[in-house]
Amino acid sequence: MAKKKANKKPAPAAKPGRTRTSSRLKTKSQQPTAKSAERNGDLRTYTIRDYRLEKPSFTLRQVRVGDELRYEVESGDLSRPAPPIRESKYLSRAQVIEIYRWMLLNRRMETALENLYKQGKVVGGVYFGLGQEACSCASAYALRKDEWLGPMIRNQGSLLVRGFSPADIMMQYMAKAGSPTKGRDASSHFGDIVDRNVVAPISTLGDLIPVLAGVALGARLQGKHIAVMTYIGDGGQSTGVTYEGLNFAAVQNLGLVLIVENNLWGYSTPADMQFRVKDLAERAIAYGIPGVIVDGTDACQVYDACHEACERARRGEGPTLIEAKMMRMKGHAIHDAAEYVPKPLFDYWKRRDPIARLENYLVEKKWLTAAENEKLIASVEAQLEADREIAVNSPMPTPESAAGGVYCEAGCHEIKPKYGMPGAVLPKESSRPKPSQTAVHLK
Repeated sequence: MAKKKANKKPAPAAKPGRTRTSSRLKTKSQQPTAKSAERNGDLRTYTIRDYRLEKPSFTLRQVRVGDELRYEVESGDLSRPAPPIRESKYLSRAQVIEIYRWMLLNRRMETALENLYKQGKVVGGVYFGLGQEACSCASAYALRKDEWLGPMIRNQGSLLVRGFSPADIMMQYMAKAGSPTKGRDASSHFGDIVDRNVVAPISTLGDLIPVLAGVALGARLQGKHIAVMTYIGDGGQSTGVTYEGLNFAAVQNLGLVLIVENNLWGYSTPADMQFRVKDLAERAIAYGIPGVIVDGTDACQVYDACHEACERARRGEGPTLIEAKMMRMKGHAIHDAAEYVPKPLFDYWKRRDPIARLENYLVEKKWLTAAENEKLIASVEAQLEADREIAVNSPMPTPESAAGGVYCEAGCHEIKPKYGMPGAVLPKESSRPKPSQTAVHLK
């Protein structure tokens, strides 16, 4: 017996001037299941590449003791030993040793700066990258000479790799006449856009990101795909200009390599109280670009991820976000004793000292004998002592020199394209179609 068909009422016509939408709240039975969503193409999954050999996870809580507010580790295994260094897919023995030397020089220079500060010879404050040397040095090492770097205050190791000497950096902090800014600044606000392709740090966090994206765009308009690299901290990564700059780089397919240094503390605020995502690399999903996680204390991991991101940029395939996880082993600056950090966390990350880990790796791999290592350390200390003497003995700037260099004077410098005339054809090796470009008006 045939079943009687149910009579269906026709859908009411939409009122003039209004459109019907599907934004009504659905009942539980109406919600799409994971399987139906997958069939309809609504279920999307994303992969964040993770180079780490360990994935530490800690939970902090606030505790009030009288009038004092402090943090304690609520959960997480703090007793585990440090993992081995991950083998690099790209670095040779000589290159790993060279990175190790840059890291040593970075550490020794910051120790010298701390001593100079305590002697009253540093004019301003000092910002340290203790525990972050692998991230600074190995990342900058992935850039070619004609590519660009925009360091932050803790990336002094990257400045060394790009050709600045310890004397340059120490004179800068001492506001000496021989410093890169000729004594006009007593912090890390210096660069070199002529020879070293270094954009000076900007104190307003996140602002370097659109600047470096603009550098990559300028190179592309001159017919060349290049990698440009800059950094942002876990706190600064939440600023609006970070989103604007990274979104622009993604939309324009620019070769920006953004390294998010997740050092667990935004000044005195722990990461748990700054953002809800588990990994900051997840934010790359929103821009449609690759997100990568590395152990920021493992120089080989940092280099490999940066090398691959730079190669991708050179092929014209756009930006990459790399999250480097580590811990800042000193306070925000030299005035900050970081007493808010639970001591067990310091102990945990001390066992993951990037220099000690790379030294053990080189010795155990027999790429560096104990005698060769001692000789290398002695050469670093000798270089640093010589540079310290240069910095200390450099004169202060004369009062008369203060008026110079404020405004661009006639013939002081020439601004010209570095790679070619604007509008040149992109390199043939680019695997992507040439993006459409609007007219550019140059004076």
